[in-house]
Amino acid sequence: MSRIGKMPVAVPSGVEVNIEGSNVTVKGSKGVLHREFNERIGFELEDGTLTVTRPDDSRESRALHGLSRALVANMVTGVAEGFSKGLEIHGVGYRAAMKGSGIELQVGYSHSVLVEPPEGITFDVPEPTRISVSGIDKEQVGQVAADIRKVRPPEPYKGKGIRYAGEYVRRKAGKAGK
Repeated sequence: MSRIGKMPVAVPSGVEVNIEGSNVTVKGSKGVLHREFNERIGFELEDGTLTVTRPDDSRESRALHGLSRALVANMVTGVAEGFSKGLEIHGVGYRAAMKGSGIELQVGYSHSVLVEPPEGITFDVPEPTRISVSGIDKEQVGQVAADIRKVRPPEPYKGKGIRYAGEYVRRKAGKAGK
């Protein structure tokens, strides 16, 4: 039995889970998330806990079991608390600023790069070298943060670029010289 798949998902008060066959809708104070799962996977809601079941021990069913449980747990956490991903900007003259609902990045190009948030995502720039990406969908928050990082990924010689908060950038020695 899957160690992740068999763990029940605790549904906090204020969060409503609606199961219609393979469709799961989760409503909370932060918003509503909806996802369609594989027909093989079953969901049972009892006394504020959600359990995920699988019909057999085939390889595909076992893989879907843990995946489905993790996705539902992220949906419940997202509508209750939300998710946030931090980014740091390193480099002389590199900075970010809010421009409307989006952010304007100045990261060593001849032009500034404007990043607009998709629906459900908000940006925050507490200081010019830090960016916070927030939302209720964990997958979308991670993807938007990865897209911002892709504008100028950290390079290994001086470490300049956009990196995740706490990310370690392995440095290279560079030229040996004479």
